[in-house]
Amino acid sequence: MSSTEAAPAEPIQLADTDAFDAHVDDHDVVLVDFYADWCGPCQMMEPAVEAVAADTEAAVLKVDVDEHQSLAGEYGVQGIPTLLVFADGELVEQMVGAQTEEALTEAVAGPSA
Repeated sequence: MSSTEAAPAEPIQLADTDAFDAHVDDHDVVLVDFYADWCGPCQMMEPAVEAVAADTEAAVLKVDVDEHQSLAGEYGVQGIPTLLVFADGELVEQMVGAQTEEALTEAVAGPSA
């Protein structure tokens, strides 16, 4: 099953909680980054998250936990950064804490490989 939308080369900032499922469903593989602007490890990971968006076929969706607390709660986010990998609309991996660019690239490559 292949999506019709190519993954954007830059992270998508989630503006509306209702759009979350549409973003996840529109792309074959989606890396969701639950973060907060005040979170040091989240800021350190920003270049790696941007690299995944630019260098892989995965879409990257950024979710500000301060703006979207209900969504963070729905996915059991207790610490940030929390990164979720969705493949074909299904949650396939969850990572908590700062990750390397290599770990993120491997995570998004795994489901489709």
